[in-house]
Amino acid sequence: MKRIATDIFIQEPDEVYHAQAAHYLSSHQLMDFIKCPFLHHQKKLGHVVEKETEAYRVGKAAHVRILEGREAFQERYCLDWPCNADGEPMDGRTKAVKEWKARQTQYPIQPKDGAMIEQMAMGVGMNTAGVELIAYGLAEGVVRVDYCGLACQIRIDWFNPQHGIVDLKTCDDLTYFEADARRYRYLTQLAFYQAVLKEAAGSLVPVFLIAVEKKAPFRTGVWRLSDECLAMTRRDNEAAIERLKVCRCENVWPTGYEEIRTLEIF
Repeated sequence: MKRIATDIFIQEPDEVYHAQAAHYLSSHQLMDFIKCPFLHHQKKLGHVVEKETEAYRVGKAAHVRILEGREAFQERYCLDWPCNADGEPMDGRTKAVKEWKARQTQYPIQPKDGAMIEQMAMGVGMNTAGVELIAYGLAEGVVRVDYCGLACQIRIDWFNPQHGIVDLKTCDDLTYFEADARRYRYLTQLAFYQAVLKEAAGSLVPVFLIAVEKKAPFRTGVWRLSDECLAMTRRDNEAAIERLKVCRCENVWPTGYEEIRTLEIF
């Protein structure tokens, strides 16, 4: 592939990136629109707000540890969880722990979650192909550019100038990861990343997925998304963006369930 310089990426904190959501179309906004235009619109208006779950925060911490290394992880997260007189970690729901957490400048990680994250990092480290993909490059690079006539933004987990886009996913069981990828529309997300990056970089780059289990044995797998699937999904995305433009122009936001459907169960 053509080598892409990393200086096309913006480096900024999460909160800065998410603050721009009102002005730029992201992959998750597009996925919401494909699922339900009305849901997409309700989120844009602020009528539907998704709260960060503990699982999401732990997953984010795992991304930092695996992609940016132990030093970056320790700089951003507090691992000194308070213990009781027996040396056991205290329950996070207790008043003492809540008061302790309120005093921290770093996000606190429970010992069990910290141990899991380290095991996940070791799992990725045992996969030669995965290690090669993230051995060199840039984490959390942001690109903002017009795509299909709309202002868009992406934030890529990892970009390797020699190999392309690398997205890190966590899963419960690697055996069923390919089914998870279809269920959660990973292809929609990554085809959007690839297309938006092309607008800034001038060429399409390969796209890889690294998936690691959140439980023993912490297996790690690597997938390269096929050019054919990415091309087909780009066309689907572009068709969805055209429908989004019409919805914006007419201010009509269907749910997708306006008509009677036929249900056949055998």
